[in-house]
Amino acid sequence: MTKAHHRFVCQECGTWSNKWSGRCDACGAWNRLVEEAVSQRKQALKKIDSQTFFQTLNQVDENPDGQKRLISGMDEFDRVCGGGLVPGSVILVGGDPGIGKSTLLLQVVAALSKTANCAYVSGEEALSQLRLRAQRLQVNKAAVHMAAATQVDDIVTALEHLPNLSLAVVDSIQTMAVDALDSAAGTVSQVRSSAQEFITSAKKKGYSVILVGHVTKEGTLAGPRVLEHMVDTVLYFEGERNYDYRILRSIKNRYGATDEIGVFSMGDQGLAEVKNPSALFLANHQQDVSGTAIFAGVEGTRPLLLEIQALVAPSYLASPRRTAVGWDNNRLAMILAVLESRCGLSCANRDIYLNVAGGLKISEPAADLAVAAAIISALKNQPMPVGSFYFGEIGLTGEVRPVSHQEIRLKEAEKLGLTKAFCAANRQSDTGKKAVSTSTSIQINPLRYLLELI
Repeated sequence: MTKAHHRFVCQECGTWSNKWSGRCDACGAWNRLVEEAVSQRKQALKKIDSQTFFQTLNQVDENPDGQKRLISGMDEFDRVCGGGLVPGSVILVGGDPGIGKSTLLLQVVAALSKTANCAYVSGEEALSQLRLRAQRLQVNKAAVHMAAATQVDDIVTALEHLPNLSLAVVDSIQTMAVDALDSAAGTVSQVRSSAQEFITSAKKKGYSVILVGHVTKEGTLAGPRVLEHMVDTVLYFEGERNYDYRILRSIKNRYGATDEIGVFSMGDQGLAEVKNPSALFLANHQQDVSGTAIFAGVEGTRPLLLEIQALVAPSYLASPRRTAVGWDNNRLAMILAVLESRCGLSCANRDIYLNVAGGLKISEPAADLAVAAAIISALKNQPMPVGSFYFGEIGLTGEVRPVSHQEIRLKEAEKLGLTKAFCAANRQSDTGKKAVSTSTSIQINPLRYLLELI
């Protein structure tokens, strides 16, 4: 016998209440409570004979049953996942509509199917549509088990009956529904319950699961925030529609480094890996133009060289414009204040525009020195030295602070033919002397204060 009762669930945080109200008491969101019907099925209580046993760390096998990470063969994807897929792990992949999430994952399962048993479950497309995409990507001959379904109970049962299953892709979690809930697919209750079913099955059977998640207009993953806590890894697939490249970024990873990125290029036959992204972003860099500076950054464990552009123009407004694309506006305002108060460069009557060439977004504090160098070059209308690059954090006192991973930044710059590094000085050495890196031929110009760069 089945009984149904109604409750009101907040679509932001997942908190439910027996009565409707205009404002959620948990997260404070307005007009986000939606009525959902929940069925309660009376089931006979089953006596559980098994007991919970504890083990010490030295008794637990590192790789149970000899299982190792699954290597897909796509180096950029494996890098972001921490060196491959861990058996029993659950990965959540989010991104804007049409950015290429389904294309990427179809290529991943096709590459992995050469050595492992893989399945692809689509709740958005029919099997004929999946075949058309596979033909365009030239992976239509891959031995991948395909299914078009939305009922979670049936999907989990079918996955558990596949022999030696290694990877299952579910596209997308917002289209899945659990029979025990009467609410529509995509609601908070359905997303949370569906994800829990896949996670439980993956942990029990030892196969990896990749869940595709939609994003909201703010750019965050749709559904309850608890979904990101339930999974092991959260990946964002991002990029600009006006550019061919795509960035796969790791936000959370229990088995690898966070903030790791993989770079892909979108073409007619799908996504192609970009082995040297620094050369891609510096392809159109001109060293004899004022207002540009090269930043030697690090994303996760990968060094990445980018071009930062600055433009200074006279302003006829009461409040001059401060616009930054790919960079934090608040940090730009801080650097301008340091340049004016500590270095004597006035920008009060000028509009300042900052752009990270290529459309990439960076948030690393080490880019402060490169941003300041580009602004100084634009203010003085003089190009920076040929072959120079910059990295270092700027404090409010005008000092240049050292950052981590200096050696890999220098080695990446040397590969592209750069010769002069401007970075923070070693506090135990004389800043007036130029040094040469012991591991590279880069000439290092140490700086204690930003005024020395001017």
